[in-house]
Amino acid sequence: MKYPGLFRRLYNQSEFQGNLKGKNYFEGWYLKHVSSDLSHSIAFIPGISLSKDQHSFIQVLNGLTGESFYLRYDLKKFYFEPGKFAIRIGKSFFSDHFSEIEILSETINVSGKIEYVDIYPYPRTLINPGIMGWYSFVPFMECKHAVVSTTHRLKGTLEINGLTIDFGNGKGYIEKDWGTSFPESWIWIQCNHFNNDDASFMFSLAKIPWRGKYFIGFLGFLQNGDHFYTFATHNRSKITNLEQTGNKLEIGILNKDFTISAAISVNQFIELKAPRLGIMDRYMKESVDSDLEIIMKDRKENMIHELKGRRAGLEITGDIDTLKEVIRTG
Repeated sequence: MKYPGLFRRLYNQSEFQGNLKGKNYFEGWYLKHVSSDLSHSIAFIPGISLSKDQHSFIQVLNGLTGESFYLRYDLKKFYFEPGKFAIRIGKSFFSDHFSEIEILSETINVSGKIEYVDIYPYPRTLINPGIMGWYSFVPFMECKHAVVSTTHRLKGTLEINGLTIDFGNGKGYIEKDWGTSFPESWIWIQCNHFNNDDASFMFSLAKIPWRGKYFIGFLGFLQNGDHFYTFATHNRSKITNLEQTGNKLEIGILNKDFTISAAISVNQFIELKAPRLGIMDRYMKESVDSDLEIIMKDRKENMIHELKGRRAGLEITGDIDTLKEVIRTG
């Protein structure tokens, strides 16, 4: 089904949602690539910052070296195609079918093309246009989130600072954010490299401003092949546990059908820039090589899935004690 005008963008959240004449606005896509042997990972974050310092950008996360790079471009170097996720920044092109990279800078050189095969878009319905569910219809939220592809295969190579990396038969993942600012505090976890090859997992928990106050909201999914288990504030799921000890984070999730226990261990963090009122002047840390364990049971304690994941993404930013206000039992 096709939707005209604003409704088209609501139900096609992967495409550019903004207005180039806007103010205090950001939009960014996150494209993660991991080689088949898990030895190499690289993520690109192309986006725009509409603020007093207007520009477009590409952030690069090099999981091999633990480095990140922020490449600035004039806003005039940002092009988008209405109706689909297809953007160009400088000489680099990003879409949900392939990315073609040409970055030449004093700090990092990247060139090559990677195709995305067997893309699995996040499922949508009339009342749930994306992973935010009915919150997708709520205006004036600080930040909105969409999952473009829960998992897909890769085909192609990249040359990074003279090193050629074959991503053939590797795995990729795509999501995006847009709005005015990232939350004051949040946790984000993503992984699609499990002992079960068909599995993919994403979880996000954040402090969300609302009418002069705030609430702690969360969303996420566990995919097994064509089956999706969703858990979120909007479908009345609950967080039952949230603990951080050293480099390990543990989370418990409950809804009417199942429980999930997730434990993630950090190996290293990479520093990135994040938006505040559209300005990319805030710093956060992200891991792209954490280890994740998930145990999923039904409400009778029968095992549904026991998963071990590698090359997991993790962000922990702000006050985790505030986020613990979300915990409820029952």
